[in-house]
Amino acid sequence: MTEDQFTLLRRFQYSSEAIIYQGKLESQGIAVFLRDITIIDSNPLYSNAVGGIKLFVKTEDASKANEILNEVSLYSVDDDDKLIICPKCEAEQTDRITSIKDWKSLLAFIFAWLITIFPIYSKYKYQCQICKHEFNK
Repeated sequence: MTEDQFTLLRRFQYSSEAIIYQGKLESQGIAVFLRDITIIDSNPLYSNAVGGIKLFVKTEDASKANEILNEVSLYSVDDDDKLIICPKCEAEQTDRITSIKDWKSLLAFIFAWLITIFPIYSKYKYQCQICKHEFNK
């Protein structure tokens, strides 16, 4: 197989991102080839040096694969797979954020930090990327 039989679709900094998109495409019947995943998994600091993990598909599948990947939303969705709408400006570009605003979440964060693990308890809110309004779902 020659190099021109494949098309570069996306680049990812972390292998977890690449594997999620690989799974999405393979579930739709498109063969995916990941380049440089082993070197970045062995040392994540090499990601910028080698240009990230490269996701390739066969050239004949490139347009279909692009359509599938463009359907994946970068913003928060609810349980029914609908975009969460900001109550203030009604924009659909919202992200889920964590906030440490009460004593319980602060203590859990400090305890987790002391034993060097990820925080066990934190509250989640949503933030609109347009008007920066924070709200609960």
